[in-house]
Amino acid sequence: MNDFDREDLSVRTDDSEHLDFFPTHYRIGRTKYIIVTGGVMSGVGKGVFTASLSHLLQFLGFSVSTIKADGYLNLDAGTLNPYRHGETFVLDDGTECDLDLGTYERFLDTTLNSFNYMTSGKIYWHILSKERRGEYLGRDVQIVPHVTGEIKYLIREKAKEGPYDMVLLEIGGTVGDIENLHFIEAARELMYDEGRDNVMFAHVTMVPWAEGSGEQKSKPTQHSVKKLLEMGIQPDIIVCRSKQALQPKVCEKISLHCNVPIGHVISSPDTDNIYVLPALFQEQRLAEITTSRLRLNMPYPAKDDSAQIPFAPFVRHTKRHSPALTIAVTGKYSSMKDSYISITNALMHTEPCEDVHINLQFIDTTEFDDASRAVHTALDGVHGIIVPGGYGLRGTEGMIRCIAYARERQVPYLGLCLGFQLATIEFARHVCGLDKATSTEFDPHTPEPLIALLPEQEHVSDLGGTQRLGGHDVWLVPGSRVQRLYDQDVVRERFRHRYELNNAYKAALEEAGLLFCGMTPDQRIMQILDYPLHPFFIATQFHPELLSRPLSPHPLFLAFVRAAKRHQAV
Repeated sequence: MNDFDREDLSVRTDDSEHLDFFPTHYRIGRTKYIIVTGGVMSGVGKGVFTASLSHLLQFLGFSVSTIKADGYLNLDAGTLNPYRHGETFVLDDGTECDLDLGTYERFLDTTLNSFNYMTSGKIYWHILSKERRGEYLGRDVQIVPHVTGEIKYLIREKAKEGPYDMVLLEIGGTVGDIENLHFIEAARELMYDEGRDNVMFAHVTMVPWAEGSGEQKSKPTQHSVKKLLEMGIQPDIIVCRSKQALQPKVCEKISLHCNVPIGHVISSPDTDNIYVLPALFQEQRLAEITTSRLRLNMPYPAKDDSAQIPFAPFVRHTKRHSPALTIAVTGKYSSMKDSYISITNALMHTEPCEDVHINLQFIDTTEFDDASRAVHTALDGVHGIIVPGGYGLRGTEGMIRCIAYARERQVPYLGLCLGFQLATIEFARHVCGLDKATSTEFDPHTPEPLIALLPEQEHVSDLGGTQRLGGHDVWLVPGSRVQRLYDQDVVRERFRHRYELNNAYKAALEEAGLLFCGMTPDQRIMQILDYPLHPFFIATQFHPELLSRPLSPHPLFLAFVRAAKRHQAV
């Protein structure tokens, strides 16, 4: 749509099918859009592909941002079960969102906000609020144009915010899902509005391996693309996720039957380290294909220059035979590894600089809630123990036993959120003699409420979006071990919790040797603990894993891995 067409909208009648969903001063062509859809199955790697392409384009010098669109009617991801959807990632502004936004932040080394995440619930909330205010002027509110128009408006608002050269929109789920039809239709309309040269489509599918015939099968991808074609979208590139690199004959089949050039069929084989994917895609000229399709000119880095390889330290590290280090993540959601995906990444970020390969063991602590199960059977031989975040009573007694194992046997320990709360409970019970110490989350009538509600949470009944969320400043005690690790006096970290240390017990804990070395600037809420008599026993109310980056590991994770290496050497 050109400027003349935009002006012409103002003279159309009230019953016109055309509505203007453009922000003020928006200019068509200033931002290019890349729409990423998925086929065959969920969890195929759309988020990692979107992040990898974003990183490649940023690597070339473009300003880039990413948006995730989820079909759920939830307003955000705050109340989603980790067993069903994996980790809930928290942005600096407090937005609780899909774990893919964590992948985006890590690959782009940036800070996203609420405009980078939308759900069907959020879209409908906006629309119904407008309808109640009478903003639709008596029109019948429909999926097209109102729902799709609101989606386009929010995408354009994000583009204008930068302004960005490119915005990538990842549509959750798979093509054909009822819940994401309006997002795919909005993407088709975006191409209609913005022009074919300003919007491109990437379709990520699974190419399964047939054990019986010993070959890769392209038919699921073909059917997935045909479903997309039925919705008015011809993909420009097809990204094929498979166990091994895509076979040439399979690539040819997909190219022929899906109507894309053979060079636009991108192979995405399984890899142990996702940070090598941008370099793998670089070898297949993905960025060149993208910029050419969007009619952009940008010099591509020389292939023989190692400094021009994205995430070069990880590419080099995968070629080395580094010693293995075993870290146990002891939590209640361990059967769903995506529940702790930011922890996995934060540990992965330390591997190149520490020259180790981290062998992660996910241990379900519900098995150790019963005292008859000895934790040493699972923990003997590990070099470090992490207790991650979580909610509810289930598995907490098992976590406390894991913490006691770490404290008593001098195994490096890192507690995150719930891991902070349970570390104080373990210490209070076994060092201070407060046998009944617990959290009011687990026992509202406990005689020893060591952990209790934040004051601002005491009268809150809703669960969604009511916690201490997002980025907050943490004051560090001068001269403490943690202050030396950060080499700062005040740091900003991300929180997601509703309970805190009851300060009535602070003095008793510190007299027994525990040190609270990080707190709110007013020193009212304790946020970091350290046990100085232990080689490494540190826990935080916040989630440091959310701020770790591939080329700048979080200092607490880096120190934890170094302590684990020392423990291994003993």
